[in-house]
Amino acid sequence: MSDKVNHIARHKTAIRRPSFSLPIKCLLRDGLLDSSKTLFDYGCGHGQDLKLLSDIDIAANGWDPVFQPAQKRQSADVVNIGYVINVIENPRERAAALRNACGLCEQLLVVAAQVEFAAPDKDLTEYADGVLTSRGTFQKYYNQHELRTYLESELGGDAIPAAPGVFYVFKDESAKQQFIATRYHRRIAVPRRRISELLFEQNRGVLEPMMEALTRLGRLPGAEEFPESGEVIERFGSLKRAFALIRRVTDEQPWEEIAERRVEDLLVYLALSRFQRRPKMSQLPPSIQRDIKAFLGSYRTACARADVLLFRAGDPDAIDTACQRAEVGRLIDNALIIHRSALDYLQPILRIYEGCGRALVGDIDQANVIKLHRFSGKVSYIAYSDFDKDPHPPLRQRVKVTLPTLSIDFFDYSTWDDPPILFRKDALIHPKDERYSKFAKLTQQEEKRGLLASIHEIETRRKLEIRLHDEGLTLRGHRLCRGNSSRE
Repeated sequence: MSDKVNHIARHKTAIRRPSFSLPIKCLLRDGLLDSSKTLFDYGCGHGQDLKLLSDIDIAANGWDPVFQPAQKRQSADVVNIGYVINVIENPRERAAALRNACGLCEQLLVVAAQVEFAAPDKDLTEYADGVLTSRGTFQKYYNQHELRTYLESELGGDAIPAAPGVFYVFKDESAKQQFIATRYHRRIAVPRRRISELLFEQNRGVLEPMMEALTRLGRLPGAEEFPESGEVIERFGSLKRAFALIRRVTDEQPWEEIAERRVEDLLVYLALSRFQRRPKMSQLPPSIQRDIKAFLGSYRTACARADVLLFRAGDPDAIDTACQRAEVGRLIDNALIIHRSALDYLQPILRIYEGCGRALVGDIDQANVIKLHRFSGKVSYIAYSDFDKDPHPPLRQRVKVTLPTLSIDFFDYSTWDDPPILFRKDALIHPKDERYSKFAKLTQQEEKRGLLASIHEIETRRKLEIRLHDEGLTLRGHRLCRGNSSRE
């Protein structure tokens, strides 16, 4: 065994890439890394992430035992240990590296490791608890649940999935809860003013920021929750009086609807917080504590209502009923299929159901379509290339999360010569979506021509083009036209 260990070339796993690594992409995507924070890359390899972060004015340093051994290992707000633990063949050394990296972070540790569906199909030899590759490197391929369990056992804190093989470990409980809550906090447009009033016009500079805060929170903000609060109080005597003016010029109903949506968001967050250890009320961010008191009265009441929803999300009959009643999506025999932009329009029980899947796998950036299985406790995240521009985008990737078994299956179609394509895109988005009219017109044309009567006859690009040629038709963008010219 020692001879093999001596020939394991860990440095060969360091690769050069033209863009950020996945864990750094996740941090930037989720707003957890910006110019106000410092980053340390533990096992930085060639340092490509450090160079790219420097280009966007984020202070970043790193250390690597082979490529940058002279660099000092130092603390930072955010520490990344990306694709390091999976190349260390000694379990004790692996755990030590993880704990050392965690010890350097002030706020957040991000850990990335290779997952099972990334493993090549051949040229692997079993070794220790992993494999040896044909290049003489060691790799341990984790499944998502195994990696999460390992991180939590070694570090003693909750590991929050950011993406397949990528987890966040927060040092501060309040910051962790704020991040989780933000995931399920829907964005809502500020209600438009119905009438014009001189007093409002005279105080527009402070009232419009207050309207934005009201829309974001769904309730009367605290004085510390928007910067202009002091000036509003000075001019109106209280925030309540200012809000009375705002309701007078906008109507009350939009604000009531916003409050209802915020209650739903709060219940979705609290239901899904059971996937980690649900925090005490005192551990929640002050803004969420205010939300609970304003909307639900007490933390006990809020948690009880959230648990009812979570329990119902595990009931196939309840899921089936909610899918049938959904105001958006395409209902098929065994599932409801939606575009990810339509999640906000689903009932809380379905948002929780999908959230259970995301709580296991994290966010899959490429996935733009979500399939909620009505009976089997599965959620699939599906990637179609160029969804907006291609009238019938090809299938590229599918990740299926099976909730009862906590298993994740990955299906790659990117190498298929003629993969399945998507029809009826309009059914997957909400009618209020600006893309809806364009997509719907194409569906109507294709239905009128009888193309959608037997989808299996046109289910791939090649089959569709043959059918269009036979019918004397062609696609020009999202329009079906006469003629056999090439598709634009």
